[in-house]
Amino acid sequence: MDINDLRGISTILCMLAFGAVVYWAYGPSRKDYFDKAAQLPFDEHEDKVNE
Repeated sequence: MDINDLRGISTILCMLAFGAVVYWAYGPSRKDYFDKAAQLPFDEHEDKVNE
């Protein structure tokens, strides 16, 4: 095993990690979170005090 094998393995691992993060962020389980976050600018009930 030389350095080029390690580079190939690390590239594959990074691609898998990136795919996992993309799936986690845009997967169906996050839809409710994104829907609620999209409505925050239109929320009439403010919990903060504007000064």
